[in-house]
Amino acid sequence: MAKLSGFFGLLAALIAAVGLYGVMSYLVARRTNEIGIRMALGTRRRDVLSLVLRKAALLLASGLILGAILSVAVAQAARAMLFGLKPTDPVVLVAAIAGLGFLALLACFLPARRATRVDPLVALRYE
Repeated sequence: MAKLSGFFGLLAALIAAVGLYGVMSYLVARRTNEIGIRMALGTRRRDVLSLVLRKAALLLASGLILGAILSVAVAQAARAMLFGLKPTDPVVLVAAIAGLGFLALLACFLPARRATRVDPLVALRYE
């Protein structure tokens, strides 16, 4: 049962990362014109990267905080199924948050890096 639960947990993390990648790709695609104007006015690639990653970090922080609160609440309901384990083990909770945070930042970094490669002329003709 533990292996099956672990497998479904990894599968859920993968699906979440793919979904976050899709959302960030969509947000970057919607802002292509704005990014092109910023690049045409002299914004450095590093600043464009930080602009996109800041938006991703805001989404990531709110999701991790809400997820941690909900997981502690749901863990109390699953207390009867856990034998010899505490449902609110802080080490496991911190490890899960760190792992999901790293995976989410990796999923957000790829669209952010693509945003730094926007050609201003192409972006201005985009719409």
